[in-house]
Amino acid sequence: MDTTGILDEALQRLHGSGPERLGRLTNHAPMAVEALTSHGQAAAVHRWLDLYASRLEEFPPGVEPVTDSDWRAALGDPRRAADWIDYFGREVADRPWRDVLTVWWPRLLPGMYGGSTHPVIRVGHAVRTLLADGTGGATHKATGPRLAELAHGLGYWAARFHPVDGLAPLPGADSAAAALDAVAPVAGHGGGFPDRLGRVTGLPVWAAAITDPDEAYGRLTELVRAATHRYATHGHGEATMLVHAATAPNAVLRTLPALPRVLWVPGLRAAWTASAAVTAMYAPDAPVAYDPPGTLTPEEVFGRALAHGDEHVIKLTDTALDVGDAQALAAALRSVELSEPLVA
Repeated sequence: MDTTGILDEALQRLHGSGPERLGRLTNHAPMAVEALTSHGQAAAVHRWLDLYASRLEEFPPGVEPVTDSDWRAALGDPRRAADWIDYFGREVADRPWRDVLTVWWPRLLPGMYGGSTHPVIRVGHAVRTLLADGTGGATHKATGPRLAELAHGLGYWAARFHPVDGLAPLPGADSAAAALDAVAPVAGHGGGFPDRLGRVTGLPVWAAAITDPDEAYGRLTELVRAATHRYATHGHGEATMLVHAATAPNAVLRTLPALPRVLWVPGLRAAWTASAAVTAMYAPDAPVAYDPPGTLTPEEVFGRALAHGDEHVIKLTDTALDVGDAQALAAALRSVELSEPLVA
């Protein structure tokens, strides 16, 4: 829990910016500053934001308000991002944030693939900070900036809602690691995320028979570990985009404790589709060996991620510290090696 107030200051600073820039590139700053404060680096937040500032755009104009009666017509329309964020701002002001999340999670979950999975990742970071703030109970009051951040994340998700339907079930495996190994790369290497996603026609079956919420939680934890480990050996396929094979399912995992248990199994299934699809879209031709972290502590590894500065490096390292073992730390260090550092 951040007791310095710096996270709230940073979120207020960022909420004047839009969720994207150049019409397609995600604003990662709210996620990165949440990760920094969660790992004791609140003092570095504003310095990091100063470096990132050139990548921010002003908050976009609205089109027309989203309402309870017409929200379906606005779903998946990126031009309506401001309308959606405003809608969720009203929702979390009027009702407990968990209630809002419970209503909208099953509505938005099928479309978590829009925005390169960044919207659900942003929601996962927002939920973690709300839970850490002691706001899980009905009598607790979340801070305004943290509630606003949840509204921004949900609004971005609704605006970029993009489902993936009709995937053929392919032979899979029992473990998450083996199932990821069974993912076949999509044909061709060109195009951005939407183009590549459109070429994913089938994915291996994994954990499809799970119906128990606790088992779903355990399997999702396994998936996050496997995808993080895999980055250590496969991250060179695409240093930035393959981060999401781990961070997207981890965002779902972080959100589950704030949701009714009946929603945990659907979360597992959507997270698997996201992780496997990203794996298919950016898989390298062959794995490589990785260097173990040696005597580096998790805090030292996170310090290296901060010194590097890239937002995806920070977020993967954040997930790697959740996993906490040597190969996960090696994956974080691999991202430092593969990625371009953040410079002003």
